[in-house]
Formats: sequence, structure tokens, C-alpha cells
Amino acid sequence: MTERDDPTVDGAAAPEPRWLTGDEQCAWRSFIEGVRSLIDALDRQLQVDSALPHAYFEVLVPLSEAPDQRLRMSELASSTRSSRSRLSHAVSRLEERGWVRRVDCPTDKRGQLAILTAEGMDVVRSAAPGHAAAVRRYLIDRLTPEQLRALGEIGRVMLDSTSACAQPPRPV
Repeated sequence: MTERDDPTVDGAAAPEPRWLTGDEQCAWRSFIEGVRSLIDALDRQLQVDSALPHAYFEVLVPLSEAPDQRLRMSELASSTRSSRSRLSHAVSRLEERGWVRRVDCPTDKRGQLAILTAEGMDVVRSAAPGHAAAVRRYLIDRLTPEQLRALGEIGRVMLDSTSACAQPPRPV
């Protein structure tokens, strides 16, 4: 065994993992399965009502809200929590549909801008009411005011902790 392979640091044993308790494990799994189920339901609603995958809707919405309906591809990747290659693939599909176009960034020749087209904005406007109704039906209207506040607090904790803690880089 080399020093690099040695599980001790300065002669001290590596700490044992802090496993989740039964209650923590139950809460964690319930949360994860609930999020997956919600995203699946929202995806199905968008597919049926608008022939639009949820992943594409998540790309179109930030563009619809951006000044002049345009964002640098890197900003769009960040806002959608996508790798650049995954986002590039999605934007290519949206370009084929005529909903987005890409242009070179005028201030940085290495960058590109994604621009929502008028047709793309029409798609967002058409899909948004059904999406909002589904979010209400599957989540918001089922929560008490206290649960809704707690959900917001939990989301902020998650955002803060994932922003503050070092994360592994995205795979290329």
C-alpha cells in the first residue's frame, strides 16, 4: 500500500460515513420520488397539451423572461442546470422547430447567444397556462400555507447549500 492508498490522514483513521437515520432516509426518498413523479407529470402534461417536452420548456422559459428574449448559451446552461453539450443539443432541436436561433455573441467571438423567436414566444405563451394549472393541481393547491412557506424555505436552503459547497465539475 502506498501513502496515497492509505486511508489515514496524518495517522488518523478516516471518519466513518454519517449514514442517514431511518427517518432521514424515509424523508429523503420520499422527497426524491416526489420530485421525480412531479417532473414526470409535468412532462406528460406539456407533451399532451403542447407537444413540448418539459426539458425544452425549461429552456424556452428563461429565454422568454430575458431582456430581448436572448441569453448567452453559458448563462442559459447555468440557469437550466444543464451541461453545455446537453443544452446545445436541446437548442439544436428547438432551432429545428423554429423556436430558437443561435447567433455569435457580438462582444465575445467565442460565445453564442440563444434567441427566442416570435414563434417560440407563441409556444411559451400557449404552453404556460396549462403548465401553471398542472403545477397547481399536482403541488401548490395541495399544500397548506405553512407547507408552501416550508417548501420555499427548503428550496432556498437547497440553492444556498449547493452554491456554497464545492461541487464536482460537470462531465464534458
